[in-house]
Amino acid sequence: MKIQPLGDRVLIKRDIQKKEEKLASGIYIASSEKDSSPKKQGEIVAVGQGIKKEDGSYEALLVQEGDTVLFSWGDTVTVDEQEYEIVRIENILAVINN
Repeated sequence: MKIQPLGDRVLIKRDIQKKEEKLASGIYIASSEKDSSPKKQGEIVAVGQGIKKEDGSYEALLVQEGDTVLFSWGDTVTVDEQEYEIVRIENILAVINN
């Protein structure tokens, strides 16, 4: 991975689900969850060192690579034409168990 998040941040590959909206005329217009939902979902692809403690050591994060999570917001970055979100651990709302 070309991006390594630092500290209490994780890198998430967004799961954008496409939706279609049908107009009264019968025409379908594609829209994405990205535009309509304040909560986002995706898979963690990289994690930072953890939460830095006062003594300089790091406390491990409760999430790991491969976890599917629901998060409230992050900073969007594009690497090799793929969009990712860099998210602080406090913005992760839940881990989705399959």
